[in-house]
Amino acid sequence: MKGTFSHSILKRAIQKNLVEINIINLRDYAANKHKSVDDYAFGGGAGMVMMIEPIDHCITDLKSKRNYDEVIYMSPDGELLNQGISNSLSLKKNIIILCGHYKGVDERVRQHLITREISVGDYVLSGGELPAAVLCDSIIRIIPGVLNDETSALSDSFQDNLLAPPVYTRPANYKGWDVPEVLLSGNESLINEWRHQQSLERTQIRRPDLSDGNSK
Repeated sequence: MKGTFSHSILKRAIQKNLVEINIINLRDYAANKHKSVDDYAFGGGAGMVMMIEPIDHCITDLKSKRNYDEVIYMSPDGELLNQGISNSLSLKKNIIILCGHYKGVDERVRQHLITREISVGDYVLSGGELPAAVLCDSIIRIIPGVLNDETSALSDSFQDNLLAPPVYTRPANYKGWDVPEVLLSGNESLINEWRHQQSLERTQIRRPDLSDGNSK
């Protein structure tokens, strides 16, 4: 998990003191000598369940030190992460992200300690660490000052419910494959119009579920 935040944009954000990331080991809050954080489920069934006690102790301890805007649980049945969620979370000051494991967490955690549940897709992973890293990356990269060019994030896919237009770089002709002439024209107005039209067309073809209301 730590390695995720030691590269590229996330590393730069930490070095600039634009974001602080603390990785907490739930075993530090375990009540028994074996530092157990999981147990068998009441009623039987396969798999282990993360216990409520160490999670409650951890969240309570963290909240005693600062205020938190959200306590998020990464779960396959949470709301599906999208750019709008990342945009709104980037405006928050402090967030706790709980990574599930095994067969999940005691339901009382979700009922009483969690403010929001988020999923990164309709599939199951071994734990919530990778989804948590995905969520962090999607939030941190749009915090002002993180990207060298702050306008870059505004042209990403899914901003304004549109996919990003195609992009090209040098050479202008490669193996007979040409860059669209409009991009070489130097006419900013025409280029912006072309890019917007390309975004509309790409969205309508590849993600028609996003294209409602963007066809005008």
